[in-house]
This record gives sequence, structure tokens and C-alpha cells, in this order.
Amino acid sequence: MSGGAGGLLTPPQIIEVALAASRADGCIVVVNGSTSANIRWANNTVTTNGVAQDLSWFVVSVVGGAAATVAGSASDAASAEAVRAVVAAAHEAAVAASRLGPARDAQPLIEPTGGAPADFDDEPVDTSFAVFDTLLTGLVDAFAAARSDGRVLYGFVDHTVTTTYLGSSTGLRRRWVQPTGTLEVNAKSADLRRSAWAGVSTPDFRDVELDRVLAPLVARLDWAKRSIDLPPGRYRTVLPPTAVADLMIYLAWSSGAREAHEGRSAFAAPGGGTRSGERLTDLGLTMFSDPDQPGLAAAPFVVAGHSSDDVSVFDNGAPIGRHEFVRDGVIGSLLHTRGSAAEFGEPFTPSSDNLVLTGGQADRDIDALVADVDRGLLLTSQWYIREVDPATLLLTGLTRDGVFLVEQGEVVGAVNNFRFNMSPLDILRQAADVGASVPTLSREWADWFTRTAMPPITVDGFNMSSVSPAT
Repeated sequence: MSGGAGGLLTPPQIIEVALAASRADGCIVVVNGSTSANIRWANNTVTTNGVAQDLSWFVVSVVGGAAATVAGSASDAASAEAVRAVVAAAHEAAVAASRLGPARDAQPLIEPTGGAPADFDDEPVDTSFAVFDTLLTGLVDAFAAARSDGRVLYGFVDHTVTTTYLGSSTGLRRRWVQPTGTLEVNAKSADLRRSAWAGVSTPDFRDVELDRVLAPLVARLDWAKRSIDLPPGRYRTVLPPTAVADLMIYLAWSSGAREAHEGRSAFAAPGGGTRSGERLTDLGLTMFSDPDQPGLAAAPFVVAGHSSDDVSVFDNGAPIGRHEFVRDGVIGSLLHTRGSAAEFGEPFTPSSDNLVLTGGQADRDIDALVADVDRGLLLTSQWYIREVDPATLLLTGLTRDGVFLVEQGEVVGAVNNFRFNMSPLDILRQAADVGASVPTLSREWADWFTRTAMPPITVDGFNMSSVSPAT
């Protein structure tokens, strides 16, 4: 069989060769073809740039209700024979797994409801440096302004387009093109003692106005000219959308139904069952994922290379709809695979690769929230977030690149860094003021989860547990 670009089989060819070679009870093949373009800069100068292509794929083989996954590399796509070798390895692994009995999440593979999409045989979609045309012009001006004003800019911008192909032995064929763009900028004073960070997520950079990204950084560096020492304690704290995303993403990742039913998470109810239906706040906050969310579109079907409590390889290709983690201030449904849904008698509830929190006041932004703080903190960035206690979803982390004291509605200076201890559930319980949701980028989880829209939130009693020497 002839190949595509570079002599490799095309993604549809890999799928059809693999499925034809499979001797398993069931087989799923997923192929990801991606292109990425990136630019890095430091000291107000572009330092590196590049364009890369990647092809990755895996085969899920099902034997006797047990499943095994074997990944293939780009070199494994060089010939039909190489593809068949990966299928054979997956089959052997599934046979071995079947000796232990069916998998806990075993379910019949998803059946097709129609034919293959019209674009299934199309080549993967590429990106190029052209996606940065407008941004690069802005960067040239930003470098000049930074040199003139005694600032230094560091940053990284990346645009990746991944085309996912999914095929199964039931005849299912799915295809999805996912563009992912991120921009991260650090602005520092010339002596490198003051620093501020901002990040943006975008599908194509057409919605990115660099001036609007950099302006808050200039203001924060100016605020940091005055340094203030504060002790640890509980402070009324304003979190911008990026900091809210850091915490809400972890809440979503912790919303598995099985863990809750088995008493292993903060969503486990005393005496058994789950906390679904428990009120967190009287504010009308709703947090959801939805593959059709405008500007944050994500794959509308399940893609899973391995099974866990919350995802299952048996669900590959299953449609995804809107999932509400929190509904009008109340804990919504938790995440179920088809296997766990059948076991606990609840609906199958997959989530998509985006997250939105709504319900704040549409006419209020972060400046409006700060203006209403008599004395408290503005926490613009946090990092190294880790779980302390899964029973309460208590997280710990450090402030970084900008935590400021607010007095009578005005920022009066930068304060020392803190270690904080907070549960994202308590962020919602203790939310005192919530603004409008806007697209944002989590700093902590930007390598794994980029599609979020969050509001700024003022939290009462945010726990700064100790002073951190980190700078």
C-alpha cells in the first residue's frame, strides 16, 4: 500500500490496515496527525522558532472483555507490515489481560449511527507561521516599548493543529480537527527584581490583542515598586480568571463518580452516595463543559488511550454533550464511564476538553472587584499546585509573579509570596463577588488544559498559610 507524505501511510490507511489485520473480538484505532509552530523570545528579542510535524497512534484490542492498548510511532506507519505488527502486539497483550477476566469497565464497542464523515479521508490540517502575522507585528512594537521603558519581555507562543481519526471494528469512523493556541508572557523590570505574568488561549490568534495582554503587566510592575511584608493569614482575595481556572480545572478533574461512590473523594457523602445536589453557594454559579462552546470548541466524542475511573477505552467514539459540574450553585452530576454508569445505575456523563464557569455579574471585571475591596489581596498568578487532602479537595500552591495589597479599592504595593491552602470547593462556597466570564489560560495546567472561560472572583478568607521565600 502506498503511503502519504514522507512515505508514511495516511491516518485513514493506518486505521483500515489495522482493523483488517485484527483478530480480536473488537478493535479501536486512533491516529493523531499534528503540526505545530512556535516562537520563543527573551530579553526583548526572538531567540528560537520552529515548525514541527508529528504522527502518533494507538491500537486498543479487546479479547474476552479485557482490553489492551499498544502505541505506534511514526516509523510504525511506514508500511502495512509495520502497522500489522502493532496490531499483533495489542492482540497478544489483550489475550494476556483476558486471563484475569473481563475489565471492570467492559462494555460493547460503540456502534455507528451513520457512515464515515465526508472529510474522513482528508489529510491532517496543518498550521504555519502565518497564524502569527498580526502577533509578530505587535511583538516588534512591544520589544521597542519595553527597551525604551526599562522592561524586559520573555515569552512563548505556540499554535498546534491536531487532526484526530478514530475507527473501530464496529464500523465507527470519526474525525476531529482541534486548533490550540497559547501565548505566555513574562514582563520583568530591568534589574529582574519585579515580575508579572499573563497568558492567553486562542484557536487562531485572530482574537488576541497584544496591547491588552501587556497593559496589565506594565501596571503590575509599577505597583511592585513598593514592597510590603505581610504575615500569613486569611485574606479577602481577588482572583483573576487565570487563577480561577487553575483551581476549577482541578475540581473538574476530581469529579469522578466512582471515587465518590467508593468514598475516595470530596464528592463522597457521609454514610454513602455522593454529594450531587448539595448547595455550595447561593450565587447562581454554573460550571460546565460543552464541545460546542463558541470559541472553545472541543472534540465531540470520547478519545481514550487507557482506562481510569473517569474514562474508558470501551467508550471511544461515544458522543459527548454538555456536562454540568455545578448547576446554579449546586453540585451537578459527576463523571461516569458507561461501565460505572451501568454499575451505579446513573447516566453516562463524559466531559469535553473545555471548562466554563458562569453566573457572575456581566458588567463587572477584575478592576471593579478590586475597587470594592476595603483591605485584601490581588493574587494574579500561582504555581506548583498540588493536592493535600482528596477528602476535602484541599490544594496547596505558591503565589508567583504578583500578589498585591489592596487598600480602599486601590493597589498599594506588592507583598511577599505565600504558600496557600484552599479547596476549589471552598473558593465557590466563599465567593463574595463574581464578575463576567472571559476566555483565559490556566498558568499551572497550560500544558494539558487550555480551553477555559472563567470570571474574576473575590474570595472571603483565602488561606495564605505561610510566607514563601520563593521569588
